[in-house]
Amino acid sequence: MQTIKEYVQSHKERFLDELFALLRFPSISADPQYKDDVLKTANFVAEKLQEAGADNVEVCPTAGNPIVYGEKLINPSLPTVLIYGHYDVQPADPLELWDTPPFEPTVRDGKIYARGAADDKGQFYMHIKAFEYMMRNNALSCNVKFMIEGEEEVGSANLGTFVKENKVRLQNDVIVISDTSMISMEQPSLETGLRGLSYVEVEVTGPNRDLHSGVYGGAVANPATILSKLIASLHDENNHIAIPGFYDDVVELSPEERAALNQAPFDIETYKSDLGIEDVWGEKDYTTIERTGIRPTLEVNGIWGGYIGEGAKTVLPAKAFAKISMRLVPNQDSNRITELFKKHFENIAPHYVKVHVKPHHGGEPVVTPTDSIAYKAAEMALEEAFLKKPIPTRGGGSIPIVALFEKELGVKTVLLGFGLDSDNLHSPNEKYGIANYLKGIETIPSFFKYYAELSR
Repeated sequence: MQTIKEYVQSHKERFLDELFALLRFPSISADPQYKDDVLKTANFVAEKLQEAGADNVEVCPTAGNPIVYGEKLINPSLPTVLIYGHYDVQPADPLELWDTPPFEPTVRDGKIYARGAADDKGQFYMHIKAFEYMMRNNALSCNVKFMIEGEEEVGSANLGTFVKENKVRLQNDVIVISDTSMISMEQPSLETGLRGLSYVEVEVTGPNRDLHSGVYGGAVANPATILSKLIASLHDENNHIAIPGFYDDVVELSPEERAALNQAPFDIETYKSDLGIEDVWGEKDYTTIERTGIRPTLEVNGIWGGYIGEGAKTVLPAKAFAKISMRLVPNQDSNRITELFKKHFENIAPHYVKVHVKPHHGGEPVVTPTDSIAYKAAEMALEEAFLKKPIPTRGGGSIPIVALFEKELGVKTVLLGFGLDSDNLHSPNEKYGIANYLKGIETIPSFFKYYAELSR
């Protein structure tokens, strides 16, 4: 029997080649023109699950993109682990900012550059390769189920229906998700909470057509100007979100809890240097760690209107648009926040323009327990792999299905991520360290081992 380290070393090149093949599929769920590529990706994942030793592998149709399911049930007396991941990716735009093509994985300085490398193809594929090792070396110590979906980046619209219709098939004792980050390769960590999400699109309409900015400018309200003013008013002078009722349900951490959170290694100068900024920005009286983990936020994700092509066109646009996301913290409800935003945005709009707020998708914030058997098993596995005990952290991102799983399946989740905040998620030049990928494969079998032992 090979150890996991020996197995990873002897199969390293194949593991990388398979990941590169997966990364070449432009499985962009937000754009319908990639529908065929999304389906090809699902079929590829199913094929690799089957090759690794999974039974009952199926590409399950939904009203949207398919969900890949597979399982290995070795003994009903053993605990069952459900692995969740997603094979869809964010759009690669703007393409001109990529140093190398987004769907042709390139290795530079030990990192794999490609869309989806860290989010989430590289991370969920670690589990398939770890499962392959456990199957080939008779080391699988738990039952395992895989559910890899293709709509996470657009809100997992059809996952809830699938989960409700397959509760018996999906029964498990713990869910493991590798779609998060850790502090560094020198200091592992486990995320113990995720923020929720409310995502909306706003439209401001002025005249019934685009106008000549010389003939009409100064006499007719410019939707782009009005939209900019409306957006600017959503934060006050302390960068506090200025929507009435927005903070009503926010859980405030105690001074002791805040102090513990800020014990995580963090160098503000390195942070600023990495981002190429002169200084940080955010809600007054909170640290950067707190602003990105325990406080709600409101950000503009895109804004457009009028002429944005090459050269000049003197136009007063008829419409202007923006996409806005709000990250939420425990006790905030995404539907309520969406309604508060809609009501406020419509109320502050001047009468000389029309405003329309279109909700997109959302999800609820979650906090995962740190006193569970599963968390302890993950902690032990990481300490064994990194020779250092992981620090609990709060994640700034959102994985809405964590709350869905808890509601529908009654099961808690462990967030066993191996990415880094510097991996350029959702940005040009997304990357994932080869060392992170291989270390993840090495660590996962240990989680299974410790979880089985602690569950006895």
